[in-house]
Amino acid sequence: MTKVDVEYCGVCNYKRKCQELAQTVKSLCPDIDVHCHQGRRGSFEVTINDTLVHSKLQSMAFPDFQDVAQTVKDVDDGKKSPTSVSQQPITDCNLM
Repeated sequence: MTKVDVEYCGVCNYKRKCQELAQTVKSLCPDIDVHCHQGRRGSFEVTINDTLVHSKLQSMAFPDFQDVAQTVKDVDDGKKSPTSVSQQPITDCNLM
């Protein structure tokens, strides 16, 4: 069984984002449970089968939820090993 674990920042109120990601994964893979747990400040770390596939601490961005869901499906179907996923474009940063 494929394991999906998400560490999120509670101070930043990312719990809702984790629930949104879990819903996206479940829409493609209804039998997969996504474990969301509060962790380090600023974090949104996504791990599939103990392999880190996205780190907000490193990238400063959230993962693309559809890409995460497809990666989970591919891993669960035995098509590939967990790998890095693409990220959402950063839209809340203004350059002056």
